[in-house]
Amino acid sequence: MKNSNSAHTATQGPERAMPAADWARFGVEQIAYIRPVVVNGVHAMAIHAADGTPIGAAPTADLAIAAILQHEMAPVRVH
Repeated sequence: MKNSNSAHTATQGPERAMPAADWARFGVEQIAYIRPVVVNGVHAMAIHAADGTPIGAAPTADLAIAAILQHEMAPVRVH
């Protein structure tokens, strides 16, 4: 049975507590994410800042992660 006094509901979870603009800036200089892309028919890994700003690319996930770590950022992968 669902507790009506619960602090979090399906429509108001913890992810809704922060405005979207604040989420976009969260970790922008500390977190970078990678995702697979195809550029001119070649598979690569795009590197983006936490706010979605493209900051680089690498031919493999391992090289993308190494580049992120070299710049003292925390890598995360999205699909």
